[in-house]
Amino acid sequence: MLFPSAVIASILISLVTVEAVPTPQASVSIPAPVPLVSNAAAIASGLRVEPSVDDRFRKLLTDGSGNLLTGDALRQLTVFDFNNQAPATGSKGGSILLGTVDNFPILEQLGISGAISLVQPCGLNIPHTHPRANELFTVIDGVLDTAFVLDNGFNTQIQTQLGKYQATVFPMGSIHYQQNPTCSPAVFVAALNNEDPGRSDIATNFWALPSDVVDAALGFPTTIGGDNINEWRAQLPVNLAAGIDSCLKTCGLSQ
Repeated sequence: MLFPSAVIASILISLVTVEAVPTPQASVSIPAPVPLVSNAAAIASGLRVEPSVDDRFRKLLTDGSGNLLTGDALRQLTVFDFNNQAPATGSKGGSILLGTVDNFPILEQLGISGAISLVQPCGLNIPHTHPRANELFTVIDGVLDTAFVLDNGFNTQIQTQLGKYQATVFPMGSIHYQQNPTCSPAVFVAALNNEDPGRSDIATNFWALPSDVVDAALGFPTTIGGDNINEWRAQLPVNLAAGIDSCLKTCGLSQ
């Protein structure tokens, strides 16, 4: 007697028990923190005289016998850890850490650098310029208001608001800033096309000029020189600044 194919299939299914085998989950450990290179500037200076990229990397990443460094010694020279950042003394608006040839010598003559900043509610990355680099600026968490002004030929503020994973640019030498207009933290990443982009904080460096020059440049009808200008200098905020009054009041914060 021949059984129908459907019956045979039913019998086979009842005889075979398929046990689901759980997919193994890969265990991921968080890499250990990497300290900043303490003598980075001196290392970079030594790399500068090497004739080629290969020569620079060989000098940086091998020992005296030409063997590739290993372990922590290699990791410290090839990994820049932005977790090392901390607010500057007196800063109320957050923190920023810029990886340049001064603290990451592998960047020597690569023409790149970068920064990550944690911007607290209402925090302000005060107006500044990068005299030697263009900047690609990307928000990776939160919301930031940004703006830049070019030179005297086009001194109009170019302003925009960025959300998560949105980006803009700040041309080389332009005055620019970022402001967190919300009561929640924000984070941004900046990429710059120079290993030594430089930074000049506009207010801080302007007020470093002689008092009579500052007075004349501002065009005040009465002088603000002498002891008065020192009072102004003493009030200049440390970057990142606390932010504008209206935002601080909304969020229940203080200067």
